[in-house]
Amino acid sequence: MLAFASSAWSQKKNAAPSSEPAYYTSATTPLFNPFPNVTDKKPWIVRNPGPVGIGLNLVRPGMTMEVSTVAKGSPAEATGKLKKGQIIESINGKELKGVDPPTIHIFPVAALYLAVFLLAGSSHCLAAKDAKTGSYSIGTGGFVWPSEIPADCPFPRSTTLTGVCFTGKHSDYKCGDTFYPSWASDGNLYSPWTDGTTDGIKCGSGDKPKHGGSTGHAVMMGDDPLKLDIRNTSPPKEAWARPYRGRYPCGSLVYNGIWYFGTYCLGSGGTVEHRGFKYNWPNLGPLPGFQISRDLGKTWEASPLSAEKPLFPEPAKYLGPVKMGAPKFVDFGKNMEHSPDGKAYLLGMGAEESDPHPRPCIKPGQPGMPFEPNPGCTDDFKHANLSWISADQTYLARVTPSPETINDIKAYEFFAGNDANGKPVWTSDYAKIKPLLEWNNNMGCVTATYVPGLKKYLMCVTDGWPTVAKMNSYILEADAITGPWKMVTYMKGFGEQAYFLNFPSKFISADGKSLWLCYSANFSPGWNGAELKFNPPGGRYGLCLHEVKLLAAKDGKPTADNPLRGKSQ
Repeated sequence: MLAFASSAWSQKKNAAPSSEPAYYTSATTPLFNPFPNVTDKKPWIVRNPGPVGIGLNLVRPGMTMEVSTVAKGSPAEATGKLKKGQIIESINGKELKGVDPPTIHIFPVAALYLAVFLLAGSSHCLAAKDAKTGSYSIGTGGFVWPSEIPADCPFPRSTTLTGVCFTGKHSDYKCGDTFYPSWASDGNLYSPWTDGTTDGIKCGSGDKPKHGGSTGHAVMMGDDPLKLDIRNTSPPKEAWARPYRGRYPCGSLVYNGIWYFGTYCLGSGGTVEHRGFKYNWPNLGPLPGFQISRDLGKTWEASPLSAEKPLFPEPAKYLGPVKMGAPKFVDFGKNMEHSPDGKAYLLGMGAEESDPHPRPCIKPGQPGMPFEPNPGCTDDFKHANLSWISADQTYLARVTPSPETINDIKAYEFFAGNDANGKPVWTSDYAKIKPLLEWNNNMGCVTATYVPGLKKYLMCVTDGWPTVAKMNSYILEADAITGPWKMVTYMKGFGEQAYFLNFPSKFISADGKSLWLCYSANFSPGWNGAELKFNPPGGRYGLCLHEVKLLAAKDGKPTADNPLRGKSQ
């Protein structure tokens, strides 16, 4: 262990004189102080932990590591992140709290990890907390988002993937939101968008008095997620949502040069006030089918269906629950190259009419609290139980995509549970559809991507109830699209109001461990008095792309605290 750290120092020391950092001189030796005594209860001051360049106060028991000094000209100073008084709480997602092994001292282990972290760049994550203020800074390698899984979670923990590290790399595009990129055979990504401005064109999907809502269509050209050229393929298209009030983009797929573009309906308004609380689109509606473009978005054929005659036979009544709500295509890679059977799969969000425990009635909360229970409510109002961003279940359908089949329910099959041997059952009878996943009052918008390097599917789920506050997102993994699904990480308050999460397959590394998370965030600051911050930094109300790395089981448990938000929240 010590030899490895010394080797890293030696590489620097043996570099050409012109490139040798001033910090690496004989004055920095000896590389390591003596080990602290196992039985010593006093703080142990480490003034010179190897080539890192920071001093540490090791407070026992548990070896709390407090930064005491940052050497001038050292790698630690160069990060601009490590400062005197910070507490090093985790490295690569592994918590240091309580670690006090009797035979392997935490000091050399910590020194080694810190050296690797500082010298290896973005492949490592460190969380450092200011001891006085409780605020966090990100090390040069980013940070691990904490996984705070609710006690009633029905999904077992993944034994192979344990967390997500944000490297700190992110985009800065000025675009609308609702991006679901599809990787076409020409190498470009094609995506819907709305509610904002993209390539100089404005678009919004709520119905207007004299015309329907609009949806945008964009091509994303380039291989670097930070340098994409995003252009509209044609002007936004209008379509009525009647009797609903909004018609937004959902499932989007480009296959064999043909673009299938779905829209879904929302009600009963973009702003709905109930008992003093303002909701955003509290009712999820049906799917009026798919638009079709045979020239990659230059011209479009309107869907032959409508909100009153949708693709799937739901809801039973206006504003009633649906099951295949706001469906998204599973991302199988370039031109669906990794589809297991040549079919396109769609994931929908839904709820049931006979919900035994629907979302409760709420009202605006006290300062600092966006809402609180309103137990006296007896109105026939669903309280956004199934909204644009909140649901109870996930459902699954599949179809062989073509212009002739995409809007024909007879061409679809629906997941109907598993048989006695645990094998998936498929049916053409929509009445027999069953949930793929169910977690009452904890589900919502859902997407999935196949990761060939891992031979796994990753699913992103956002529970955004009550539609205008902080939102919770989580990532599941499975070897097959029909499951079983396991929890990778539960990201409480991610964004802090992130929605429409997905992993574009084009930007996944060959080994499957490095990806780019696509989402939008914080569309409703100030609603009901809620305060929202962009967390992680680089978020925006519009297209966001953030580089992330998946942590394997050997990397340790994710840190217990969000490196950015501190203890106060």
